[in-house]
Amino acid sequence: MIRLDNVKKSYGDHQAVKGLSLEIAPNQVFGFLGPNGAGKTTSIKMLTGIMPPSSGEIYIDGCSLVQNPIHCKTITGYVPDRPYVYEKLKAWEFVEFILDLYQNNNKNSQDLAHYYFELFKIDDAKYKIIEDFSHGMKQKLVILSSLLHRPKLLVIDEPMVGLDPRGAKTLKKLFRDLADSGTTIFLSTHTMAVAQEVCDNIAIINKGNIVAQGTMDELRQGQDHSLEQLFLQITEEELLEQGS
Repeated sequence: MIRLDNVKKSYGDHQAVKGLSLEIAPNQVFGFLGPNGAGKTTSIKMLTGIMPPSSGEIYIDGCSLVQNPIHCKTITGYVPDRPYVYEKLKAWEFVEFILDLYQNNNKNSQDLAHYYFELFKIDDAKYKIIEDFSHGMKQKLVILSSLLHRPKLLVIDEPMVGLDPRGAKTLKKLFRDLADSGTTIFLSTHTMAVAQEVCDNIAIINKGNIVAQGTMDELRQGQDHSLEQLFLQITEEELLEQGS
């Protein structure tokens, strides 16, 4: 579903991403983890077409993001870590705005929107002004809006921020259901317990390089460690190696 071939990104003399190569199969939840300043956000912005790579190739569902950006964006849903909503709109007006952007404002998509409002328990806020929403309600609205065009790929950064335990549980189950029904989830988070619970495969990036990748069992290598323990161990070892 996703292929990155030696993708690099530089800002002047600073190389934020240093030859990122990944191949992610469809129908899975893929965790993309790393400490602050590791290159996660830059990688996500390149994957979603917000910024071009300095070099390398990105393919989504076999399509070159550089050569066919509109098609790739059409099949991608994106929720950034700080999503923006038009707060003077009512929630349903925002949904219709998103559907119009994708030229997909029809009964089937509207029915799907109604379903997600009910799923996230914000159905009673459908016709309320967004500026009156809590942070968690805005997060739910942005997530459901990213799914209305039925993307093949969902890229989501820090999805649990602001969600209450019930909302977080609903979202984790939704990730699994989406993956099982054909959507690939590219998930970036600092919440290790969430990544360990929902991700089929995980990659850890540090200082612009992938330093570990695999399933939880492959990352553990026979050790009985949590993902948080593995993450701290791997990133600390990488820092020590770079400093030696």
